[in-house]
Amino acid sequence: MSKNKHPETIALHGGDYRSDPATTAVAVPLYRTTSYQFNDTDHAANLFALKEFGNIYTRIMNPTNDVLEKRVAALEGGLAAVTVGSGQAASTFAIMNVCQSGDNFVSSTDLYGGTVNLFTHTLKKLGIECRYADPSDPSNFEKLIDDRTRCFYAETLPNPYLRVFPIKEVSDIGRKYSIPLIMDNTAAPVICKPLEHGAAVVVHSLTKFIGGHGTVIGGCLVDGGNFDWTKDPKRQPLFNEPDASYGGAQWGVVVPQLTGANVSYAVRARVVLLRDLGAPLAPDNAWGIIQGLETVPLRMKQHCSNAEKAVAFLQKHKNVDRVIYPTLHKGEIGERSKKYMKGGSGALIGIEVKGGVEAGKKFIESLKMFYHVANIGDARSLAIHPATTTHSQLTEEELLAAGVTPGYVRLSIGIEHPDDIIADLDQALGASGKPSLKAVS
Repeated sequence: MSKNKHPETIALHGGDYRSDPATTAVAVPLYRTTSYQFNDTDHAANLFALKEFGNIYTRIMNPTNDVLEKRVAALEGGLAAVTVGSGQAASTFAIMNVCQSGDNFVSSTDLYGGTVNLFTHTLKKLGIECRYADPSDPSNFEKLIDDRTRCFYAETLPNPYLRVFPIKEVSDIGRKYSIPLIMDNTAAPVICKPLEHGAAVVVHSLTKFIGGHGTVIGGCLVDGGNFDWTKDPKRQPLFNEPDASYGGAQWGVVVPQLTGANVSYAVRARVVLLRDLGAPLAPDNAWGIIQGLETVPLRMKQHCSNAEKAVAFLQKHKNVDRVIYPTLHKGEIGERSKKYMKGGSGALIGIEVKGGVEAGKKFIESLKMFYHVANIGDARSLAIHPATTTHSQLTEEELLAAGVTPGYVRLSIGIEHPDDIIADLDQALGASGKPSLKAVS
């Protein structure tokens, strides 16, 4: 589908799927199969040798997943996508597709707590070093580069700071050194397009806004097709040195020759990492995510509109010390919200409830419509206390660096009527300001 189509159209028709070729069914079929019949021995050999592309085994590809991948890639303006079992798997693959033992990468300090654990501890055990840069000054990324730095990594709209990342500024720095910028765009589908601003790869937890209904787990990598993996062979060895596990293939060279497209990153992630690490997205989950994908442009409009109204209410409430939202940041950080976010500034809001951690707990326990869950991006409104949940495995120093204070509460505003959202916030904040009031479950 043409890139000039609008998101609402791409979400329904992207990837050129029109109907099932076997049955002419309009809805995307769910292919529950592990394996695929080869035409003959030559066909099988060609598929395994990458002389032609097609279905081999559902650990690596599946027709249902293929439709989802093409639509997400089209929605982001990329050339190809690879789905995996979760957003966390997507973050892992994103780094391991460019880094090996002895390498390092530079990440923004503003990250989801689980990603911090992955980067700081698990990848370290594999010999991959994460170096953290404060994104308030893009030049901090350049200061941490050495000869074995393979990529930059960041979140478009990280919580709890909710300060929009300087995508172009950091991407421009990276491209001087042949270092790609990988952007986790989970919190900002449709309203931000990192690839348009120089990012090379986009990561999503499809569990969140794209799935949108809290029913399935999934993740994906989108290859922007805009990065030259062969420009500096020493900087990107995994794409330029022969891969002994695939007959000496040099991924940055062979993939464009085979496909006629610059999708080396996506192909390597699929045929090396998915093949070896085995973290595929189940076709059932891919089918479920497709249902959410079809309405994500419409939901994002409502998420953003409702969030803006909730922010206006919360700013005036006597029991709220502070409201954190992308448009409320001052100076250059505030300007980034205008520069990179189009059509809204997201569904996530942070608040500091007066009275500290106990008042924050009482507020959460007094909410009646909001769900108290460890998730974001549902159609429903959600709330959580990060210091004791999503970021609980971080040290006190790491918590403060991430912007998680004891009284901080994160809200993910849903698509209910805004008056009902505000009414629930109002009654819960009233309860948080009354120490003698017993919390309502």
